[in-house]
Amino acid sequence: MELSVVIVNYRVKYLLEQTLRSVEQAMQGMTGEVIVVDNLSGDDSIAFSRERHPGVTFIENQENVGFARANNQAIMQARGEFTLILNPDTIITPRCLQEGLAWMRSHPKCGAIGARMMDGNGVFLPESKRAFPTPWVSFCKIFGLSKLFPRSPWFAKYHLRYLSDLEPQCIDILSGAYMFCRTDVLQQLGGFDEDFFMYGEDIDLSYRIVKAGYENWFLPTPMIHYKGESTKKDSMRYVRIFYDAMLIFYRKHFPRFNLIFYPFVKLGVVVRAGMAMVKRLVKRMLPSSGKPASETWPWAIISDNPSTVAERAGIHIYRDSIPADGNCNVLIDDGCHSYAQIVDYIREHSEKDRLAYHIFADRHNIIISPKMS
Repeated sequence: MELSVVIVNYRVKYLLEQTLRSVEQAMQGMTGEVIVVDNLSGDDSIAFSRERHPGVTFIENQENVGFARANNQAIMQARGEFTLILNPDTIITPRCLQEGLAWMRSHPKCGAIGARMMDGNGVFLPESKRAFPTPWVSFCKIFGLSKLFPRSPWFAKYHLRYLSDLEPQCIDILSGAYMFCRTDVLQQLGGFDEDFFMYGEDIDLSYRIVKAGYENWFLPTPMIHYKGESTKKDSMRYVRIFYDAMLIFYRKHFPRFNLIFYPFVKLGVVVRAGMAMVKRLVKRMLPSSGKPASETWPWAIISDNPSTVAERAGIHIYRDSIPADGNCNVLIDDGCHSYAQIVDYIREHSEKDRLAYHIFADRHNIIISPKMS
C-alpha cells in the first residue's frame, strides 16, 4: 500500500465531505487507505460522510481527545508506505500526492513534506514554511519584529518569508494541516506528542523528525486550506492555548532557556490578550458598518450550466465571467470541474483584487465557502 491519509475531524461536516472527495480524486490509480478520526463533533459529520464514502475507515471518539492524540490513533494503524496528515478543511489535487511520492523516493533523507497552502481565496498561507522557534525567532514573533521586517533573514525567520514559495525549500517546520511523511519514521517517533492538545504539535513533530536525521521539505504544489476560519485569532483563548503550546515546546527541547524565555512568553501572552480585549471593546463601541462588502457583490458562476446552478443555489442575478473591476463572488461548480481544476483556477486568478471564491457542491445543492469553516 502506497499511502495512508489521516484526517482528524471536528464539526466541519460539509468541508470534511469535500476534503474526502478531493482525496478520492487525488488517489485515483494509487493503492491506499483513508482514515477519519472524529473528536465527538456532534454534527452528524460521520454518518453523513460514511454514507457517501463507504471505503473510508471511521473512528468515532466519545470525547474530544485533541488533535495530537486523535491523529496518533490512526497513525499507529496506518499501513501505507507514506502517511499524509491532512486537515478536514482542505482541498488537495493529484499533483500533491504524485509530486510528494516522487520527491520522497528520490530524496531518501526526506522525512516529511509540506505543500504550498492557499486560503479559500488563493492567498498564500505563510505557515506553509517556518523555522524552528529558537529563542530569537520566538522573540521576533511575539513582539512583532517579524511583521515589521517581513523579508529580513534576521528578523523574519518564523515564516521564512524571504524564501521563495514557488521553489522547493529545505525548511524546519511543516504545518499539521498537510504533512506528507514516511510512515515508519512517524511510527518510530510515536507520532505527535499528546502533551499538546491543539497548536504546537506540528512544530514538535517537525523538530523530532530533523533530530532523527531526516529533512523537512516545502514543495510549491498548490492546495487549499480554509484555515479554521472559526478560530478567532484575536481571542484570549487562542492566545493562551498558542503560547502555552510554545512553553511546552521550550520545556521539552530548550530546558536551559526556560528561566530566560518563560518571562518573555508570559509577557507576550499578557500583551496579546490585552490587544484582543481592546479590539473587541472597540468593535462593540463603534457603530456597525453593515454587511461585509462581499455580501452585496454580484455573482459570477463558472459552470457548464450557470443558469441551472444559479437556480439550485438560489442566486437570482449572475454572470458567467469575472468582471474586469473585481468586486465579485465567484462560484465554481464542482459538478463539472475537478478539484484540480478548481485549485488551479483559484490560484491563477488569486492576484485579482476583491474576489471571493466559493464552490457549489453539486451533490448537496449548497455553496461551500470559507465562512463555513
